[in-house]
Amino acid sequence: MSTSLTSQLTQSLRDELLNGTFRPGQQLRLNQLSQQFNVSLSPLREALSRLAAEGLVIAQDQRGYQAAPVSVRNHQEITELRTMLEPHALRISMQQGGEDWEVAVLAAHHRLQQVEKRAASDPGALAEWEIRHREFHLMLIGGGQMPVLAQFCEKLLAFSDRYRRIFLRERPLDRDIPDEHEAILRATLDRDEARASELLAQHIGRTAANIAILLEQWESGDDAAA
Repeated sequence: MSTSLTSQLTQSLRDELLNGTFRPGQQLRLNQLSQQFNVSLSPLREALSRLAAEGLVIAQDQRGYQAAPVSVRNHQEITELRTMLEPHALRISMQQGGEDWEVAVLAAHHRLQQVEKRAASDPGALAEWEIRHREFHLMLIGGGQMPVLAQFCEKLLAFSDRYRRIFLRERPLDRDIPDEHEAILRATLDRDEARASELLAQHIGRTAANIAILLEQWESGDDAAA
């Protein structure tokens, strides 16, 4: 089995799960996926096992795999953990990160900013925005010397992004996201730990609040919410 093939397949499946192509709770049928991605069952099972370890797929005894379900309770837990850990990781980055980290954060924000300028008029920019948005958030916490904390934050960000991409992909947010990113950046570069961590927590909370409204509608049976 090719390791690179399995890794590529894992990434392709991960993208489909994160963007909601595979709906929450959907049964993932091996034969259909094998035809869709033109791969044999062996690398497919390995890829799904990796995604099960990440929490994006549920392995069912004798029943194969399904896309991980979503729920109000699960989303609340993810949001609470992100709000606790990510601002803390940002504080540590600001304490330990050097000039190279500052330059990397500034560069990540610049790339995100360029995509944000195009996003309003270019629907095709959304996929790139997802990449740049994730890069910016991870770079903010990338200056600290606590890799386990960074790994937890990265996993929580992926879970949170899945909810956002499923429930908010066709709904404009009621706020200026680029301005929020800019404010977080400025406070970070100023090494204002209290303000930067507070702005980041608010940023996470506002998005979560938008998701929660639609998620509650979806959980109550209003399929139009997703």
